[in-house]
Amino acid sequence: MSPPTSASPPGPPGPGVPRVLGEDDYRELAAFRHGLRRYLRWAEERAQEAGLTPAQHQLMLAIRGRGPAAAPTISQLAAELLLRHHSAVGLVDRAVAAGLVRRTADPHDLRVVRVALSPEGAERLRFLASQHVIELGRLGLTLGRMADGLDIDR
Repeated sequence: MSPPTSASPPGPPGPGVPRVLGEDDYRELAAFRHGLRRYLRWAEERAQEAGLTPAQHQLMLAIRGRGPAAAPTISQLAAELLLRHHSAVGLVDRAVAAGLVRRTADPHDLRVVRVALSPEGAERLRFLASQHVIELGRLGLTLGRMADGLDIDR
């Protein structure tokens, strides 16, 4: 959607057209963005404390998020992590070298390679995930209060 111009027709916005924002809206949006950035910084620090890069943590979470029996392909991981295929290959290579993940053959198609957590990777992820669940609970309360401050029905 393109931003409004002076040639935009006057009148109330229709469906899909943004309303005119007030000062409180901008304050709430800025606070929301700040909260997200603080969470991302917090998450990066926890990953580093666990001996992982933030990208390795995201990789491991993407793998585990599919369920223990559904190891993804590198193409699926690239799509999930918003990476180019060759970048996902490099990330997986480094995670394999660190003992966090392992490549496995697809039982139905031996041409397909899947990526699964190693026992070490699963343990590190379990530790980090428990920290994240607690922090997201705290953040959820804060974000809920922020969302309450945004009048989305106007």
